[in-house]
Amino acid sequence: MTNNAIAQSVHAHVETMIAFRRDLHAHPELPWEEVRTTQKVAQALEEIGIPYRLTTPTGVIAEIVGGQSGKTVALRADMDALPVQELNDTLSYKSKAEGKMHACGHDAHTAMLLTAAKVLYENRASLRGNVRLIFQPAEEIAEGAREMVKQGAIEGVDNVFGMHIWTTSPSGKISCNAGSSFASADLLKVKFRGRGGHGSMPEACVDAAVVASAFVMNVQAVVSRETSPLESAVVTIGRMEVGTRFNVIAENAALDGTVRCFNVATRERIKAAIERYAHHTAAIYGASAEVEYSYGTLPVINEERSARLAQSVVRSAFGEEVLFAEKPTTGGEDFSFYIENIPGCFALLGCGNPEKGTDWAHHHGCFNIDEDVMVKGAELYAQYAWSYLQQDEF
Repeated sequence: MTNNAIAQSVHAHVETMIAFRRDLHAHPELPWEEVRTTQKVAQALEEIGIPYRLTTPTGVIAEIVGGQSGKTVALRADMDALPVQELNDTLSYKSKAEGKMHACGHDAHTAMLLTAAKVLYENRASLRGNVRLIFQPAEEIAEGAREMVKQGAIEGVDNVFGMHIWTTSPSGKISCNAGSSFASADLLKVKFRGRGGHGSMPEACVDAAVVASAFVMNVQAVVSRETSPLESAVVTIGRMEVGTRFNVIAENAALDGTVRCFNVATRERIKAAIERYAHHTAAIYGASAEVEYSYGTLPVINEERSARLAQSVVRSAFGEEVLFAEKPTTGGEDFSFYIENIPGCFALLGCGNPEKGTDWAHHHGCFNIDEDVMVKGAELYAQYAWSYLQQDEF
């Protein structure tokens, strides 16, 4: 069940939406630096007539009060950019900030949610409840959602919906599967301490390079031998710093890595196993180990009724052929902190179109989106909110 008036209103704002997105794209701001973006969003909300408040240090929370009393549904968009050099030299709206770029589509998310806000406000008399609008900073460092929750973003909210532009899905397709969508994303730091010395006399030393190398090989068994093949998990050591000179046996080694999985119990088991592998590997060689495990985002698990509502909205608004079943990704998404305590779901809006060059990987300097899909994204935001408030099932 969708609202025809909302569909018509969205199409009337397409040109403005794309212009807003291009302006944000030309002026990207890194996490916690989204001052201009926050001002632009606040100014646009003010022009529409939607009350809002600024969050600290950046971000905006607004609310549309419906014409009838009812529940409150939240819609979330992230606003931050990445420290990536844009390589799209032919774009008229190429980033003007050296070394900074909207390389993950958050500029589009912000423009689509702002358009949905306009449309919902125009049709507020038909809303059976309220719509909370969350313009979130600092998603790329997995800090923004937690901070917005602390600052009251989901107080009094019954359900929450979010969305991501997705270049690996065909342009115009929409996916919102029940269950696992994004993995948890944690940070791992391991330090080994041996005993340094002359490279010609290894018998007098404990070589931290050997210990670290053995750990990198051994820790692969945490996934391959200790995790069920029916579950998905990743343990990657992405950085290893060891040694100072060709003829000096290393005393210290420092390793950084990441852990991804879709299950909180699996996450805890992998964490414990990594600590065990680090300490035992060090002990074999007579070295010592320190492990620092930092929790990042939780896995995004779409609540079933919310996901089924999103799917029904897609069918009704755009047709059965638009619905797509994208596979879960081991990427991280801090939307997980909104659905930690309330139901909700997160959709993927396909924008991969090789003919337009919009199939580059996220976070690449050539990343760009197919702007033709933005009208669907804006309408999906608005129709999900309207449809959720119309039903009484959950």
